[in-house]
Amino acid sequence: MNSKLKLSAAVALALVSGLAAAQSAPAMVKDGVFVGANEMTLYTFDKDTAGSGKSVCNGPCAANWPALMAKADDKPMGDWTIVTRDDGAKQWAYKGKPLYFWVKDTKAGDRNGDNFNQVWHAAKP
Repeated sequence: MNSKLKLSAAVALALVSGLAAAQSAPAMVKDGVFVGANEMTLYTFDKDTAGSGKSVCNGPCAANWPALMAKADDKPMGDWTIVTRDDGAKQWAYKGKPLYFWVKDTKAGDRNGDNFNQVWHAAKP
């Protein structure tokens, strides 16, 4: 009986540890659009090709449209993938489209970048 209890406790601990270590999605949905952990709106760029594995928004573009960066140990999951930027940094993408913030959004809920120049769009699930 004692060995069964120890085994059950070990299995429970392993399950809990695995859940704690599980990676969560890099963004959440709020009011119908994706937002980052800071609750700022995320955007897609029409000039990015879904599934290409890269972002075409670099240099001055990236200064205005900062990427939703992935950490070195982040892993793709489901519709969430990781693209490599020109500088080698990693960026999150949803359904193959890299995700960005807009510097002119100043508070959570702002969507000032939506339809900017008709090529930037609030990212939606």
